[in-house]
Amino acid sequence: MADLSNAHVLILATDGFEQVELFEPRQALLDAGVKVTLASDKTDPIQGMNHDEKGDTITPDLLLEDVDTEDYTALLLPGGVANPDTLRMNDRAIEIIEEFADDEKLIAAICHAPWLLIEADVVDGRRMTSWPSVRTDLANAGADVVDEEVVIDGPFITSRKPDDIPAFNKAILAALQEELEEA
Repeated sequence: MADLSNAHVLILATDGFEQVELFEPRQALLDAGVKVTLASDKTDPIQGMNHDEKGDTITPDLLLEDVDTEDYTALLLPGGVANPDTLRMNDRAIEIIEEFADDEKLIAAICHAPWLLIEADVVDGRRMTSWPSVRTDLANAGADVVDEEVVIDGPFITSRKPDDIPAFNKAILAALQEELEEA
């Protein structure tokens, strides 16, 4: 088994992220020894949501404009409705996703986060899943949309909802493991 302490995962999030979709994958990565960095559009704590109720906050490690994608092994995009909707209007957030995709680095997106992949124009021809209300957007952007707990297509891992987090986490850790074994 490869030492996952050599992996470094970047998480992009802002206010309105679905709390479990950030905290649970982040904790699974940390528990596996992965270095994790949270980047946002501000350095003040960002607000998590438990569906439509305010949840916990978390303080970002750095600003989006300070991200150098060369420093990271993989990208994690949690959902929530407001989080990806805000970030898809942020040019640097989209550039970061494009850079990860251009370098064929692992990108994991759950729930509403595939909106960011659509905005970055990286879904055409890819097999993906998402929250039901995002699936039409994915299909219109050229993705082959399926309703499965976790979908892996090349460097992309997508899941539908919080109930899928265990499978999502397992897929991310397995992909990191495979990537580090190949390196």
